[in-house]
Amino acid sequence: MTAARTYRAALSIPSQTERLNDVREFVAGLARTHGFSEDDINKITIAVDEACTNIIKHGYNYSPDEQIDVEIIRTGAAFEIVIADRGKQFDPNAIQTPDMKDYFQHYRRGGLGVFLMKKIMDKVEFDLHRDRNVLRMIKTLP
Repeated sequence: MTAARTYRAALSIPSQTERLNDVREFVAGLARTHGFSEDDINKITIAVDEACTNIIKHGYNYSPDEQIDVEIIRTGAAFEIVIADRGKQFDPNAIQTPDMKDYFQHYRRGGLGVFLMKKIMDKVEFDLHRDRNVLRMIKTLP
């Protein structure tokens, strides 16, 4: 039996919302190269955009001089996206699953990022490594 070959690619951007398009294009391009459908590519891109937006907004409080690191790791059918930052520590257990009926009845905005990531991706994990927040999201090729 042959071991699965691993493919890696990385991108670092400053924590600026105008750089989010660079991340979207990076992830979408690699997802397309690795065989995902356009529908899956759009969903993966939404998950990554939500994650990076949350880092800029909540982790770095819109400070434009910080850094976000994005790495794509493909092993076999697993397309893994690792996003790391040095922003404010994040406790994923503090995030409650939203009541969508209440959310829409009250015309709320925002607050769905983690919920969307978990709905879109096959696996979502948050870790703290030393002084870095690390988000791992995996989408498996069909």
